[in-house]
Amino acid sequence: MAIITKGMTMQVKVLIALFITATMTVSIGASENKVIYGEDDRLDLYETTDSLHLDLARSTAAMINNSKISTTGDVTIISGSTLSSRGICKTAKFAKQMTAANCSGFLVGEDLLVTAGHCIRTQSDCDSSRWVFDFAVEVNGESASKVPTSSVYKCKSIISRDLNRGSKNDFALLRLEKKVTDRPVLKVRTEGKVSDNTAIVVIGHPTGLPTKVAAGANIRTNTNSIYFNANLDTFGGNSGSAVFDANTGTVEGILVRGETDYIYDNAQGCRVPKQCTNSECRGEDVTRITNIKKLMEILTNAK
Repeated sequence: MAIITKGMTMQVKVLIALFITATMTVSIGASENKVIYGEDDRLDLYETTDSLHLDLARSTAAMINNSKISTTGDVTIISGSTLSSRGICKTAKFAKQMTAANCSGFLVGEDLLVTAGHCIRTQSDCDSSRWVFDFAVEVNGESASKVPTSSVYKCKSIISRDLNRGSKNDFALLRLEKKVTDRPVLKVRTEGKVSDNTAIVVIGHPTGLPTKVAAGANIRTNTNSIYFNANLDTFGGNSGSAVFDANTGTVEGILVRGETDYIYDNAQGCRVPKQCTNSECRGEDVTRITNIKKLMEILTNAK
């Protein structure tokens, strides 16, 4: 952080202030940066026409801090700032929607959920948030501020986790407080790896927003044994999102890292999503689901 001292001229102070503002970016909680590639493919559930993707979305969840959740009987209220109130331009997609999620996750067993390892580091992290299904805009114009209390789950414990700076492995397998019985457990890859030409889709909570489905993506590099790289439209908050084979619905991996989210727009005086062509920028990294050996063991023993 730069420091403006008393000895500087007013002109220098203004220039430094503008520089600091221009280089600011947005992130939420522990989530890492992501970006838009080509067209912005993110859709609310009411805009999603693929029935498979809608079914998959039901088994994805938002990690929301306890301070943003208030429960009264059968209804749970979620609170949060709008995207635009956090410095994102009002012209940006979803600018008027609420942001509440820190990370994303998905159901891999009746009481098992997967997210990114950098989202849940300790049992304290586990205890301080809830996993909320159905945090989504299902009707145009409606808010996602209310969900059934039955859609909200506590994290009971961390079963397995890795956050390795060397290998870049990044995942967490969690046990929920109780079984989830009102939505399907997702099918995950248990051996081998995704094909190079597979069309993929990511479902999660970019910048903490209600559920977004972002298809139209492909794999860029597929040689690393720990993760693959793709041109997925994702942001901070998408960390922990399930990345699926867009045609079969099989979970191929966990969204964990990517390009810078937002850049400063001097003309508008606010931040906008960073845009790259489908082949530009660093791409988004996806931990292979098969790296979670404990999950593979559980699934094998369940057969």
